[in-house]
Amino acid sequence: MLLRQTLMRVALGHGVFIAAFGALTGAALAQAKIQIGCTATSDCASAMVAVDEGIFKKHGLNVEMTPIAINSNIPAAILSDSIQVGGPTSTVFLQAVDGGLDLVAIAGASVMSPTSNAAITAFVRNGITINEPKDFVGKKVGAPGLNAFLHVLFVKWLVEKGVDPKSVNFVEVTFPTMADIIKSGGVDAVLTAEPFVTRMTNAGLGSIGARYAVDLARADPIIFYAASREWAEKNAATVAKFREAIAEAAAIVNGDREKASASIAKFTKQPLDLVRATPPNHSEPKLKPEDLAWWIEVMASQKMLQSKLDVRKLVLN
Repeated sequence: MLLRQTLMRVALGHGVFIAAFGALTGAALAQAKIQIGCTATSDCASAMVAVDEGIFKKHGLNVEMTPIAINSNIPAAILSDSIQVGGPTSTVFLQAVDGGLDLVAIAGASVMSPTSNAAITAFVRNGITINEPKDFVGKKVGAPGLNAFLHVLFVKWLVEKGVDPKSVNFVEVTFPTMADIIKSGGVDAVLTAEPFVTRMTNAGLGSIGARYAVDLARADPIIFYAASREWAEKNAATVAKFREAIAEAAAIVNGDREKASASIAKFTKQPLDLVRATPPNHSEPKLKPEDLAWWIEVMASQKMLQSKLDVRKLVLN
């Protein structure tokens, strides 16, 4: 009888310990759960791979990815806490911060390179002829987010070629709907990238009007991972783990085409063969404040910024 009571006390003690440990573990996992919002491109490939290859889990993080139709919607999604981390383009991020949103970059995602620049085009529908930059005057051009990466780059290119950007009619068109809108004649051209270029070309919907990113030949950040400053500072340990996981996944993106393609196809819902045929954008997990200087200069020249941004405050230490 005494032995049974002793065993029961021990068992109860262990039960209390296990329950307490489970509660603590559950709380830790709840704190580490992250929703990452990105558009349907390869720019967030490092996060896609980190999810699919279990890298986030290995680093103690519970992560899910959420598709965002328009990149310019990402800052608002972060501030509403529907996502904790987003993949805004450099331009969307800087304009959001300039507008008063307290966002901070926590890790790098993709950067421009000769390969990625060649994948960016102004794709023109059948019936429209573009031989030189001035041929875009009076045309209706769809961009996957006004004032987002592709749009700002195109405006920069027009200016350098002596074309007034105000002479072009820009509208927002999401990546997944570009083919249908081009086919219907809803726009004359779209600012897009692979694999959408190849998909529309193979469907006979039009042709490449300009490879404007090739002409600019830059190597600056395209997209990086950002969060609210409040969330990032409150979850410093989680951010450190996130960075470690992204760095590990970036090596796979840059070195294992098959794994990268599988993850990109899964998230973007593009055919795997089409994704395989398109090299993913170069993944660069390290992001330094000075990496954003060129973007600030370009955006200031386009009168997109109202204040003078301090690059030192834009990237979390």
